[in-house]
Amino acid sequence: MNLVAPPEHPFAQFVRILGKGKRGARNMTRDEAREAMGMLLDGKVEDTQLGAFLMLLRHKEESAEELAGFTEAIRARLNAPRIAVDIDWPTYAGKKRHLPWFLLAIKALSASGVRILIHGGDAHTAGRLYSEQLLQTLEIPLCANWREVGEALDRHNLAFTSLGAWAPRLQRMIDLRNTLGLRSPIHSLARILNPLGARVGLQSIFHPGYQAVHREASRLLGDHAIVIKGEGGEIEVNPDGICQLFGTQHGEIRDEEWPALSAQRHVKPEGLDPQHLLAFWRGEEHDSYGELAVLSTMALALHGLGQEREAAFAEARKRWDARHPSS
Repeated sequence: MNLVAPPEHPFAQFVRILGKGKRGARNMTRDEAREAMGMLLDGKVEDTQLGAFLMLLRHKEESAEELAGFTEAIRARLNAPRIAVDIDWPTYAGKKRHLPWFLLAIKALSASGVRILIHGGDAHTAGRLYSEQLLQTLEIPLCANWREVGEALDRHNLAFTSLGAWAPRLQRMIDLRNTLGLRSPIHSLARILNPLGARVGLQSIFHPGYQAVHREASRLLGDHAIVIKGEGGEIEVNPDGICQLFGTQHGEIRDEEWPALSAQRHVKPEGLDPQHLLAFWRGEEHDSYGELAVLSTMALALHGLGQEREAAFAEARKRWDARHPSS
């Protein structure tokens, strides 16, 4: 009897690249990463390979070249229409220490004419407050497809769409967290995608040292991006500390450091009450931390659109004060 070994699965090479021991393993090249992600998105990978690939990549940590290759594969398959967007604003982390003040910064900016696309994944960690849970309270339109996104942007300069609506296979990878026991690299990859090619992509990467990797990936892609270590992992400037901006535009690195806005740290609230967020938006309640967080986050966005820091803060105050038609 002739025993013939079955042929190796085409995706096995990528698992081997990442997992071939301390001396044999290496980063994937940009081309390899693009091919690997393409196979994942096209459903040409076994579930066992998917889990192994994601966890090996998580253990190694993604390189800028790998992030760029992954992003290219995803963008090539989006089939997204041409929709004008000023700011791409990913929100995937959820908040647990402070309210999501960045959502009020987004609302004030959109009320002043800035077109903002927000995208996020489904709530996946207990004890965190996710943007999706506040859409109705804050009257942020939820869109199920690109057509609805375009209509919402034309009407309100603002649209939220879930990752699962335009990249369901990526959402499935994120959903594997409870099965694998760890977040997959897709959580951070989703922040760099900028699916509609906005003028600037804002990104929040929480883990120290990894902000520069994302900035370099955006540079390789030719994108204009600003990466920060946002409060709680969201794109929100923490006014109590120094904010490092890792930026890239026209292929050049543009890193900056913004000083803390508060002389001493604010006391963390005992709980997160979304109604306080709404009352603050309406001018019915005051919050010193919230005000600084909103204004500095608005300034960050305006800086991404071309304004220098001091001018951006002045413009942020002007737009915040004018957020209501009656103001």
